[in-house]
Amino acid sequence: MQKHTENEKKDFNNTLKKSLEQLSTVIIDKENTLKLAMTCLIASGHLLLEDIPGTGKTLLAHALAQVCDLDYQRVQFTNDLLPADITGVSIFDRNSGGFTFHKGPIFTQLMLADEINRATPKSQSALLEAMEERQVSVEGETRQLPEPFFVIATQNPLEQHGVYPLPEAQLDRFLMRLSLGYISKDAELSLLAGKESRKILAELSHSMSVAELLAMQAQIADVHASMSLLEYIHALLDYTRNSGDFVTGLSTRAGIALLRAARAWAFLHGQSQVIPADVQAVFYAVAAHRLVPIATIGTMENDSVQRVLSIVAIP
Repeated sequence: MQKHTENEKKDFNNTLKKSLEQLSTVIIDKENTLKLAMTCLIASGHLLLEDIPGTGKTLLAHALAQVCDLDYQRVQFTNDLLPADITGVSIFDRNSGGFTFHKGPIFTQLMLADEINRATPKSQSALLEAMEERQVSVEGETRQLPEPFFVIATQNPLEQHGVYPLPEAQLDRFLMRLSLGYISKDAELSLLAGKESRKILAELSHSMSVAELLAMQAQIADVHASMSLLEYIHALLDYTRNSGDFVTGLSTRAGIALLRAARAWAFLHGQSQVIPADVQAVFYAVAAHRLVPIATIGTMENDSVQRVLSIVAIP
């Protein structure tokens, strides 16, 4: 892989900084969450946003597309949504006497699957191949998706009515799961007194080109991870498998995802090498939706997953 010069790396750092600054004008008081979302994008992953309605999930997806100059499609998932509504369908053309394939909204660079868990499992599964292989097989033909291809799915809490829990195989396709949550009092007062977020969104400029994003995604693999760092990641995986705290532990694929996210987090901060702090910074976002704590009564999921970091020693 071609190495980038120091000047190019500085340009990447400046581009990322400007992009985060722009995002923070729309999604306020959420600096770390924005960094994690950008990390997920440059790591070539997919992002699951889980929160109550009205906390800015859809706004974040639209803002990322705007700042990074990505083609954007939004699909509202409902219980009557069909797989063909996502992937596309062939329609008979009377003029030509043949069938013409009409691409669905998945043929875009950033797709927002809004309220994904309101659709049936059959429709949810239409995303599986696309998210993993970056391609869609429809009517016996395989069609490649654009580059980059980034899925942001929003999910309502399972306590709400009319939702279908995502199966483990689907959850595993998401590199990260994030929650925006409520903002602070001062930030909320500032938001209420200022411009509407939609107006700010319309004023955002493209601070990153598609070519720059693709170059960053290619550069992630060059961020060095030492053998001791890999040992640390393995120790984290091993604890989740053998501690008895979780129904099932993290898989090898989850370990690869954790390393890729840690590399992207290090890259975002201008580092050429991954350190344990980078792994810890992304661990909850990468691991929590893949782990089911055994002691769920009286124990918060956050406590169970974060406790792994406090128990497993850094080499």
